[in-house]
Amino acid sequence: MIDLDLDSNFARLPTGLRLAFCEDRSEAQGAAPTLLLLHGVTDSHRSFDLLRPHLPRAAHVVALTLRGHGESDKPAGGYQVQDMARDAVAFMERQRIARTVIVGHSMGAAVAHHVAVLAPERVAGLALVGAFADFAGNEGVLDLITQTRALGDPLDPAFVRGFQESCVARPAPQAFMDQVVRESLKTPARVWRDAIAALPLARLAEARARIEAPALIIWGERDAFCPEADQAVLRAELPGAAFVRMRGVGHTPHWEAPAETAAAIAGFWAARR
Repeated sequence: MIDLDLDSNFARLPTGLRLAFCEDRSEAQGAAPTLLLLHGVTDSHRSFDLLRPHLPRAAHVVALTLRGHGESDKPAGGYQVQDMARDAVAFMERQRIARTVIVGHSMGAAVAHHVAVLAPERVAGLALVGAFADFAGNEGVLDLITQTRALGDPLDPAFVRGFQESCVARPAPQAFMDQVVRESLKTPARVWRDAIAALPLARLAEARARIEAPALIIWGERDAFCPEADQAVLRAELPGAAFVRMRGVGHTPHWEAPAETAAAIAGFWAARR
């Protein structure tokens, strides 16, 4: 596992927003696309600490912490996935990332949709992990909106742990789950409320209609949030998308089966080189 005490890097966007990230430099990057990793709601770039050691050594890997999360800046507003997508595009420009395969988990997969629309020339492919076809009408999302509506600071660690543990069907290492909880506790209650309440406004179907990049869909068959019906919609609306079904895995394949998840991503990335 990645050293959890590793210092983050920071990038200042033209808007003044400072975003945290970590990266693994390629041994032989060449013209290969960067792997840009985008986390789920209330997570941070540490969400990918189990996955990163299994990704190709030939890849330049960058895990980004979105606004309001982890050690990134926490502005008063701008918590729709479209806002975060604009941040991600500005980050790529700031870091001179010309081409990327975006690996997005859950909310990060929604952000990836919009990055592919905003900057199609920079997106060589989308790997969507635990992805929603739409947040509107999803019972789990609606329940989470209700649960977080009255959330206040300081956050209740038991509530945060319960939320994160609801994402897994196969146990992840305890030290890692403890780290996940600590990272989520860095997200203020107002960001939990605003980011989760904004999910139904993501307009994912409209974005998919404009996506040109090839896609890979990775889904755990025990996902408590994203039903199989959503995966059928994604496959229908992203023609030619590759699909990986992970048995015994929940909403977080990159936590529960990191080596298998990385192998699927590696093959998809290699085909984009």
